[in-house]
Amino acid sequence: MSSISSIRNEYTKAALDIDSVHHNPVEQFGQWFNEALAAKLPEPTAMHLATVNAQGRPSGRMVLLKGIENSKFVFFTNYQSSKGKELDENPVCALTFFWPELERQVRIEGTVTRIEAERSDAYFQSRPRGSQIGAWSSPQSMPIKNREILEQRVQEIEKRFEHQDPLPRPHQWGGYEVEPMLIEFWQGRPSRLHDRILYTKADNAWKISRLAP
Repeated sequence: MSSISSIRNEYTKAALDIDSVHHNPVEQFGQWFNEALAAKLPEPTAMHLATVNAQGRPSGRMVLLKGIENSKFVFFTNYQSSKGKELDENPVCALTFFWPELERQVRIEGTVTRIEAERSDAYFQSRPRGSQIGAWSSPQSMPIKNREILEQRVQEIEKRFEHQDPLPRPHQWGGYEVEPMLIEFWQGRPSRLHDRILYTKADNAWKISRLAP
């Protein structure tokens, strides 16, 4: 394991200047996200979601961004999962996008609310049938004895809804939206002198500043 400390990459692809970014960070995110799509990155919507658990400790996992609506970041999950329970108890989170091929990172902190049932219904029924069945079958984050139990639940759900397409949305599954209060854009630069542009929201207005790397 001693070789880990010798792993290094030099970042040289781009720069980020405070005078050239959008005044609205969500628009700036949209520009970077479109560039990530154009670069055909393997999973540009993947983001790390950090919540606060019942013991007051951070809890993290990867989820997928599924929309930006009304300047809010939208994702979907099981409300009864660990992250769903944590968000119900403490509706704040942090999101992190990392696009190493572009030498870029975006950090977002904000408050979280469930989206309307109609919006969750519409998205759920746009998913592939297998994903719909999976959402019905999985008691997400709960201990299960073996995989065979999960596969049996899939068979039961397939039989239950064999004549129904699309499936109705299960009540324990739906969307959340994150209203950002802080967004930071990080662009890798040579010699670890990275560019960091921070947006913070106060009185419904965004303040922009540069951070030392």
